[in-house]
Parts: sequence; structure tokens; C-alpha cells
Amino acid sequence: MRKQLSALASVTALLLVTAAPSAVAAVPPTPRITGTVASGFQSPWGLAVLPDGSALLSERDTALIKHVTAAGVVRQIGRVPNVRHGGEGGLLGIAIAPTFGTDRLLYAYHTASGDNRVVRMTYDGTTLGAPQTVVTGIPRANIHNGGRLAFGPDGFLYISTGDAANTANAQNPNSLGGKILRVTPTGNPAPGNPSGTRVYSLGHRNVQGLAWDEGNRLWASELGQNTTDELNQIRAGGNYGWPTCEGSCTDSRFINPQATWTTAQASPSGLAFARNTMWMAALRGQRLWAIPVNGGVRDGNTVASFTNQQGRLRTVANAADGSLWVVSETNNSILRVTLG
Repeated sequence: MRKQLSALASVTALLLVTAAPSAVAAVPPTPRITGTVASGFQSPWGLAVLPDGSALLSERDTALIKHVTAAGVVRQIGRVPNVRHGGEGGLLGIAIAPTFGTDRLLYAYHTASGDNRVVRMTYDGTTLGAPQTVVTGIPRANIHNGGRLAFGPDGFLYISTGDAANTANAQNPNSLGGKILRVTPTGNPAPGNPSGTRVYSLGHRNVQGLAWDEGNRLWASELGQNTTDELNQIRAGGNYGWPTCEGSCTDSRFINPQATWTTAQASPSGLAFARNTMWMAALRGQRLWAIPVNGGVRDGNTVASFTNQQGRLRTVANAADGSLWVVSETNNSILRVTLG
């Protein structure tokens, strides 16, 4: 696997991410909380919106998956077996297959006894089927387990992983830790991956959010260590610098972030795209960040909303009605956010 981009590609990428926003910078729409969709959850983590406008929510510590209607009716549909909760580990991200209408497949990322892994199971509208293991061998620890799942516009499954508290994992091409993985629905390396393995990008500390913009470009939110959190635009084979770099640096081997924050302002988690804006949930920062983007680069200043009002925000998802559903792990609730 390429540990770094070619010199020409690296320089090009560096110029792109360090370029100033356009002269007429975009202003993101104003988000407003217009109600609570549902509450009473325990350690809510992942959220997957179904074709009918309802959603499935995962609970990290209980390993339960719950069905939530747009009207706020909550129903338990099953518990994922063999989940080992501890620290930041447990039942994390979930995603429905693009083919859900015909195969009813739901994917889940969870911590097991010896690793983090991805499983898939059917959801027939009432209960969960038995899980089938798709990917194993992702390093696990009490911290930095990654855990976000999302199907891309190309139909492949993207998986965010953490370095599992071992910084060497991020640059090790033989480790699945500290990476973004891209796999087929059965867990094999997706065609066109840079190294022929499951690895799509490397040099990550703990990616917690994945989203695509209007041009089908992948973005990822990432937790820094002590100083700097990041929003990155992800390129195939790109190396994002951890542990050599935290935030921007001058090493041309690595791709610099599009936006950064202090860890007190962000500690980012979930990510969603709407209205030419990346919407990023903040845990320690306890706010929702809006980052205007255009053509694969940040296009204006980042704007914070709901600061210290709704606690730690874990996940952001695009709802069927055009609003955002935002998961507060402090309030154990799903908030409905409309964009003015």
C-alpha cells in the first residue's frame, strides 16, 4: 500500500487545503431546534434513516437497536450478540444497505472480545436476523475505536477506525487501525482501492464522522489528541499525518485538514452534508458546527450553534423531511433541527 501520496499529488493537495476561502465566502443556513423526535435512550450512538422516513438507533452500552418513527414512537427490535462494552467500545455505527428495499440488510460496527468488527443482519420490519461477520481484525481498546459506517455513492461500505491507543497503527499498512476502509457489501476490498487491500486512507487517529458533498467527495471528522481536531476531505490513498502531525503541518507527505478546532471546541463525532454545508457534532465542545464547503474545499468560516445547550452531540443524520436528526448522548435524545 502507498504510505504516502506521490510528491506531485501531495503538493497539489497541500495547495488545495491551504487555499483561502473564496472572496465571497458562503454563509451556512441557520439551524434551529424545532423539537425532540424521541428520548429515553441509553448511550445512543449510531443512527440510520430508513426509506420510509423512520430510523434505527444503536445503543453503545446495551447493544440494543431501536426503531424510531418520525412521530417519535420507539420500539426495541433486537440486541446484537457478542458485543463487549468497555470505555468507548460497544455497539457503535450502523448503516442500511443501498439495496435495503430488496435484501433488508443492516450493517453494524461493534467491539467484540478480541477486536472491533463489522457484521450484517436482516431487519424484516419487526426483528433482527442472525448476524453475519463481514470484517474482523480491527484493533480494539478502551479508547479510539472509530466506529462510523456509511455507504458511499459508489455503493461500497466505508468504515472509520481508530488507532486503538497505539499510534503506530495509523501508519502501519498491515493494520486496519487508524484508517478509513472501503469494502464490498460482503467485506472484501472494494475494486479500485489504492493498495488492493481494504485500506482507502491512512494516518488517522480516530475518525468519527463520514459524509459526502454535492460532488460525491468524501469528508471525515477526526479527534485530535491534546490540541487540534480536524475536518478532512478524503482522497484515495491519502495519508493524513497521524501521529507525525496533529492538525496542519508543513510535511508535504501528508494532506492537511480543511478546518481545525481546539479539542475543547469540538472533539468531533458524527457528520452530515446538507445545503452546501458539513454539519459536525461536537462531544466535549457540546455544539453543532457548520462548515460551508464548495468544490471539495472549505468555503467560509465555521459557525457554532447550540453551544453548551444540548450536551455532548454524537451523531447527525439527514432526515427524510429535509431536517437533521441530531443525537445528544447527554440528554439521551434525538433532536429535530431545521435549516433556515
